Amino acid sequence: MVPSAHVNEHSPPVGEAYSLPEGRDALLIHVQGLMESADLHPRAVAGQATDMVALARRLHDPELLGLSLRVLAWTFRALWDETSARRLLDEAVRISRKHTLAHVEASALVSRATVLQDMGRTAGAARDLDDALAAVDRASAMDPAERALLHGRIRLSRAVLDQNAGRLLAAEERYRSLLAEGELDVSRTVIATNNLAMLLAERGAFDEALQHADASVDLCEQAPGLLAPAIQTRAWIAVRAGRLREGMHDFEGAARAYSDAGIPLGEYYTEFADAMMDLRLLPEAATAARSAVHELEESGGSLMATEARLRLARIALLTGDVDGARHHADAAAEAARHQRRAGWRDRAVLVGVEARLEARSVGVAEVGTARRAAGRLERAGNLHSAVEAYLVAGRVALAVDRPRDAIATLVRAGDLARNGQVLVRLRGRLAVALAERAARRPAAALEECRSGLRDLAVHRSALPTIELRALASGHGAELGEIGLGVVLAGGSPARALAWMERTRAAALLTRFPASQVPMAQRRAGSVAGSTGPGRGVVVADTAPRVSADDWSRRVRASEGSGVPHFRGLAALREALDGRTLVELGKFEGRLVAVVVEPRHARLVELGAEEDVVTELRPLLFALRRLANPRGVAAAEAARASAELRIARLRALLMAPLGVGEHDELVVVPVGMLHGVPWSCLHDGPLAQAPSATFWVRTRAAARAREGAGRTVLVAGPDLTGASEEVEALRDVHPGALVLASAGAGAEEVVAALADADLAHLACHGSPRADNPMFSSLLLADGPVTVQELHGAGVAPHRLVLASCHSGADVAYAGDEVLGFVSAMLAQGTAGVVASIAAVPDVAAVDLMLELHRGLRDGLPLARALHAARGRVDRSTPEGFVNWCTFSAHGAA
Repeated sequence: MVPSAHVNEHSPPVGEAYSLPEGRDALLIHVQGLMESADLHPRAVAGQATDMVALARRLHDPELLGLSLRVLAWTFRALWDETSARRLLDEAVRISRKHTLAHVEASALVSRATVLQDMGRTAGAARDLDDALAAVDRASAMDPAERALLHGRIRLSRAVLDQNAGRLLAAEERYRSLLAEGELDVSRTVIATNNLAMLLAERGAFDEALQHADASVDLCEQAPGLLAPAIQTRAWIAVRAGRLREGMHDFEGAARAYSDAGIPLGEYYTEFADAMMDLRLLPEAATAARSAVHELEESGGSLMATEARLRLARIALLTGDVDGARHHADAAAEAARHQRRAGWRDRAVLVGVEARLEARSVGVAEVGTARRAAGRLERAGNLHSAVEAYLVAGRVALAVDRPRDAIATLVRAGDLARNGQVLVRLRGRLAVALAERAARRPAAALEECRSGLRDLAVHRSALPTIELRALASGHGAELGEIGLGVVLAGGSPARALAWMERTRAAALLTRFPASQVPMAQRRAGSVAGSTGPGRGVVVADTAPRVSADDWSRRVRASEGSGVPHFRGLAALREALDGRTLVELGKFEGRLVAVVVEPRHARLVELGAEEDVVTELRPLLFALRRLANPRGVAAAEAARASAELRIARLRALLMAPLGVGEHDELVVVPVGMLHGVPWSCLHDGPLAQAPSATFWVRTRAAARAREGAGRTVLVAGPDLTGASEEVEALRDVHPGALVLASAGAGAEEVVAALADADLAHLACHGSPRADNPMFSSLLLADGPVTVQELHGAGVAPHRLVLASCHSGADVAYAGDEVLGFVSAMLAQGTAGVVASIAAVPDVAAVDLMLELHRGLRDGLPLARALHAARGRVDRSTPEGFVNWCTFSAHGAA
């Protein structure tokens, strides 16, 4: 929905002196013109509207007064003073009804419905719209053209109401019908087109959404007051569609348009925060949200400042800042209470309850608080918020051991969600699954989980980028865990593994078509937001603007459907060819492993994930200290700590598995275990994979590609020893293509890697934990992000990343993982060697030489790395770090 314009004052300014027209008819025409201007430039007409109300009162003219009150109310709405706007509109409705002025009543009711929507009172807004239609039908003397315009305006308000209440299909049908019939004026055509674009983006129809967004922006030539929000909507859609550079450019354009119109940037920052949250760029999201709160409070926009503060609370929850989430939620709830906006207060209260639930500080009182908020939101017609509220209430009831209350509340969430959009239905499925589990009906709970994950797979497959798909999988995280608990109780390793594979690394399974835009053009101006909140965000278009049909054809032609499909133990054992697979899962904080050996499969309980994290964090800290030791004593202390943690992790993760000491393993981690240095926990060769299905795919690629292609060696700038490393490797691979110094730019590297059998990149790496697709490698012409490499379709058959943190892929909710390694594997690379931590630059050369000698002699990456690690001098701090941190991924 296109938001109102922002101004600095708390009340309408008095306009400059002007002459009122003479005669009643001229005054009525004048006030009608003021209303048309108020839609686009409310500040400019506020003073005139005030004068018109005063004049109408002196003249005792009810028609003129009713129309003037409506104009004045609209200027108050533009200032976010909805209480004053409603008071004026209440008076306009009373006067028009008293004097049977049906056309004035209809117009006032439509405006009041909009104000009630702003206040979160959708049920009251719906009644006003119904009454407005009835009033139009009674206004027999109304001009037919005016009647048609008013009908269109009421139907548009109905569509907006449906959209805000979560009835998205109904809203889409209304928008399409209105636009096809052409009954709207230009400004409302912009709003309908803009809102239809947002709806289409919500359900993944990005190509059509951007066509409507373009049309909305073009129409703003005739309605310039709506240009800034229209550009902003297009920016948001472009980001959601994966066209990040395009979206960031539009965000900059929206900021300029707001500034040119003299409108504070509070709303711009709010929308930018939403876009950054979609990309999981949480520091940028938090910065933008804080800027929104500051700007809106400074400009007097207390209503939208409350909404921005609620966004801050949600961002804090995502980052694990429970205290911050509670503080901002409580502040937003208190502000909304003073503003008499019950819907926003209930939303804020629920975020506060979620924060307390996360902190394990809820009691029976919070059950009642959440249920009352849910009931109010349901009665107000806010489907999305009501479903979420009942789900929160049910969770709290379970946490305080009130299963009956929990079941009733969760079932209500499921009932409400049944006809909602897909993400609302998923929340409903989760609620019912929780209820069935609480009622001790595991089969029914499992069926809800299956149905929900099927819906999620369809939704995820419509998303155009790997990171959006990974984030979408988070909506099914709890469904996956609940289902895993049910199958684990059955004790079948095969069923447990099949269920784990259902939710494992699904976002990686589709190989996206490579962008047709040259790398130089994609990277031009890619550091967006030079003066705004996006300053320093490096972006690149990952989804070129092609038609939906063409994009679908290209995706279908690529490998994988995005829906995990586990082929069973027999096919897995054939691919493993004597290796042992260990796939880890997590249920209620406990770790479990499925061990698939050549003749048997077993379920093994490993203990609490928290115990592993307790050892992992100090291990990584010790390795970081050893990579850059500050004196002999510090190095010895760090070495002792690292060896202690490794021994404990071996006891926690490897000893219970009962595998042979020198067996070759394929390990599929889960959650935080992606950050474990697995190579140093097992004495035999070991490879990691995002999923068993994915490892089978890389195994097939390895068998098909053996011996083809060339070797490419790349040395990035400002890295001690990089050039020496590459020169040494040239002796191992005579005839290799070497790119160093100025020749190692992004365009040259991408072109060289396109048909490489083996690539070695010795470059500085900059990890980004909140969104690893924005991690980067430093090349001769600047940093190139994982996102850019993935979008360019870079996929050498085998890849060695000899840079810090290059293997530190990040786990996402829903058993997804993103980073350098997973992005390369997703695009078709069959094997990667990378480090999960900082590595000593010069000391890594010996390990790399041994690794490449093994590869030259025909060993797969896992065995070549194992042999190379066996020759490392672990007595030095640098050698020990290299022995610990490098791991192989995939089967090549």
